[in-house]
Amino acid sequence: MKPSSALALATDHARPLQAGAGIHVLASLSEVLAERAPGPMESKLSAIRAFLADDLASVERDLSDIELRPTPLHASAGHLIGLGGKRIRPMCVALAARVGRGFGPAARELAVAAELVHNATLLHDDVVDVGDERRGVPTARVLYGNAASVYAGDWLLVDALMRVRRAGMSDVLDRALGVLAEMLEAEALQLKARGRADATMDHYMAVVRGKTASLFRWALYAGGRAGELDEGACARLERFGEAMGVAFQVVDDALDAEGDPSVTGKEVLVDLREGKVTYPLMVALERDRELRALLSEHLERGAASLDPRTAERALAAIHKAGGAAEARALAKRLVVGALEDISTLPDKPETRALAAVAQAMVERRS
Repeated sequence: MKPSSALALATDHARPLQAGAGIHVLASLSEVLAERAPGPMESKLSAIRAFLADDLASVERDLSDIELRPTPLHASAGHLIGLGGKRIRPMCVALAARVGRGFGPAARELAVAAELVHNATLLHDDVVDVGDERRGVPTARVLYGNAASVYAGDWLLVDALMRVRRAGMSDVLDRALGVLAEMLEAEALQLKARGRADATMDHYMAVVRGKTASLFRWALYAGGRAGELDEGACARLERFGEAMGVAFQVVDDALDAEGDPSVTGKEVLVDLREGKVTYPLMVALERDRELRALLSEHLERGAASLDPRTAERALAAIHKAGGAAEARALAKRLVVGALEDISTLPDKPETRALAAVAQAMVERRS
C-alpha cells in the first residue's frame, strides 16, 4: 500500500475540518499567547509552560522529591529525570484538567505519573536500541549499566501506577494498565519487524498508536477526569490525545530524516541504524525498489551502523520522494482532525492552549 494513498485509511483523524466546526478554536489560536510568544511554534510551548508555571512547578517538585537511594537502579532513574525535558505529557494533563474545574492534587499525581511512564520507556528504549546518548549526555545504561537501567524503568512504572491509584479514579487506573499493555504489544510488533524493509502502513500505525499515542491519549483523558469533565468531553480529549500522539511520532520520523543534529541532538537516520523503518523511509521505499533491496541486505545483516554510502543513498531517496514533507503533511491533517475533536469543549484559554500544543507538535524542529 502506498503511504500517500494510505493516509485516510491509516488514521481516523486525518480528515478535513467540517464547515463551522472548531471555528472558535482555530480563530482564537493566534490569540492564545500571542503577546507572550510572537516567535516560532517552539516558543509557543515555552509560553504555555509560563501559563502553567505553578502547575508544572508542582510537578517538578514531586519529581525532585522522589526518594533515590544510593543504588545503581536509583541513580539510573534520577539521572534521566534530572535531565528535564519538554514535559509535554504533564502539560497535557494540566491543560485538560483546567478545561474542567482546575489542576488539583489528583491532577498533579496523574501529571507526574505520565512523566514517569514516559521516562521509564526511555530507559528501556536506550537498552534495547543500545543508545549511548540522550539529551546531549551519556545515557543511564552507559553510566550505570543495562541491568540498572532496565530495573530503573520498571521501578518508575510501579511508582507511576501507585500515583494513579492515589488519584482515586478506578477508570483512570484501568486505562493506565491498558496503556502499559498496549505499549508492550507495540514493542513486540516492533521487535518482530526489526531488521525488515517490508513494513506495512497498518503495522507502522499499530506500533505508533501503541508506543507513543497511547500515553498522550491517557494523559488527556486523565486530566479531563481530574478536572471533573463529563464523559463526552473526556472522550473528545482522548481522541485529541490519540491524534496528537500519532502526529508527534510522525514528525519525529521527519526529524530523523531532515533534522539538524545540532538542534535535535541526534544523528540523522538513527532509526534506520537501529533497524526501524520510519514513515519517510516507507515513502522512499515505495518509490525506489533498488533502495528496498539495498536496505534489506543491510537490515538482515543486523549491522549496528550504516556505511556512509548506504546512508547517503537512503537520505537521497527520502529527499527525492519527499518523505519528510509527506510525514509533516500527515501530521498536519491529524492536527486538523484533533482540533475538530475539541471544538465543542468550553472556549477557554486552556482549550486554545491545547490547540497551540497540537500545532507545536507539527512544526517542532527538535
